[in-house]
Amino acid sequence: MVVYLVGAGPGDPELVTIKAIKVLKEADVVIYDRLANEEILEEAAGAELIYVGKKAGAHHKTQDEINQILIDEGQKHDTVVRLKGGDPFVFGRGGEEMLALLDMGIEVEVIPGVTSAIGVPGTVGLPVTHRGVATSFTVVTGHEDPSKTESQVKWDFNADTIIILMGIGKLEENMQEILNYKDPKTPVCIIEKGTMPGQRIVTGTLEDITQKDVKPPALVIIGPVVDVYRKIRNKQ
Repeated sequence: MVVYLVGAGPGDPELVTIKAIKVLKEADVVIYDRLANEEILEEAAGAELIYVGKKAGAHHKTQDEINQILIDEGQKHDTVVRLKGGDPFVFGRGGEEMLALLDMGIEVEVIPGVTSAIGVPGTVGLPVTHRGVATSFTVVTGHEDPSKTESQVKWDFNADTIIILMGIGKLEENMQEILNYKDPKTPVCIIEKGTMPGQRIVTGTLEDITQKDVKPPALVIIGPVVDVYRKIRNKQ
């Protein structure tokens, strides 16, 4: 018995890996997230499907409940797929699920996915690093677990590019924090529904981006690479 932690990629079903498709075709059960494109589930035609999606303020299952489902299914079946949006280990809580399974003696294999943090900017021609402009990037959550006693995100990042996932709900709060450390004119790009139909791109600066009409799911890219993207877009 094996539980596969599988990354479904940033949204476009054609960006899922060949290895992920292979195990989906062999799966007895697929336990999937809200951000995993349901078109990918068509590859698991013979499998039982269990939805455990979560979004802010509306968790279909708690993480502890998801862990228990994985354990229960992993003990009953030869091939279980845990399908997660993006990559299992980039704000996907894959490490927690892996530890819970291993504690019960269940074998786990990880199949990485294209994280939206890099895949979404890349598909629109926005490089997160660029020679002479940005030699480093930080990927950070814009929405920490509210049960934490203290925030781990301090926003004083030195990286040239900051990429915020799950940051629209607290966009204004997060931008105010970053303004304590960066120039208000620092360029910002927000990509809604990245790689999916209805994708929308909004640009601005740290001081005015909160005045734009943006909706989740979306990611936020901050730094001079946004100006590189503008140059690329003008040449296309």
